[in-house]
Amino acid sequence: MNDELIKKRIEIIAARIQEINGEVPEIIIGEPASLEQITQTEEKLGVKLPDSFKTVLTEFSGHFSFRWFLPDNLEQPDEFREIFSGTPNWSLDLLPQFEEGRKGWIDAVFPNPEDSYDVIWHNKLAFCEVGNGDYLAFDLEDGTTDAPIVYLSHDDGEGHGYKIANHFIELLENWSRIAFVGCEDWQWLPFTTSPTSRIDPDGEAANRFREWLGLGI
Repeated sequence: MNDELIKKRIEIIAARIQEINGEVPEIIIGEPASLEQITQTEEKLGVKLPDSFKTVLTEFSGHFSFRWFLPDNLEQPDEFREIFSGTPNWSLDLLPQFEEGRKGWIDAVFPNPEDSYDVIWHNKLAFCEVGNGDYLAFDLEDGTTDAPIVYLSHDDGEGHGYKIANHFIELLENWSRIAFVGCEDWQWLPFTTSPTSRIDPDGEAANRFREWLGLGI
């Protein structure tokens, strides 16, 4: 992972949002996490964190948050009319809290692993709370040392179960190319073509989005 490139893209995105009179209320790039902190969190969770996630935690940041919002009066192309913000975030310290929330949804609403909708909530590790009850999560189904990222919707969202990236580093590299839009599924869905396509930062939609917003990333 190229940490400096990701930081540069964050600077470019923030500067452009401010240039068009949008808001950038928060950019937090915390200190990298230690291996001891990761081990302690793994013990609390009872699972090993995916390799690429640990790489980002130890080499880039253990706590990251970047929030931006487009101005209300900005005229948007129809295909991007649902995009209004970017809110990527993760925190090693908050993983147990997010997992408690995911498991709470399973216990209360999605308990049946034989149900095609419910099962998507099972065998996951939530790392990003979307804010509306949904989560971004690692899919631990195959038991490998790394894991793809999927979307968990609690209310029949179109993106439920969509594979967003093959691993965490890919997520950051591709998501940053579309200005970290989201995290709600309706914001990043324009940059996918199927439930397994992942976010495509080089597709026609992504190129049109960057051209419209004036982003050279």
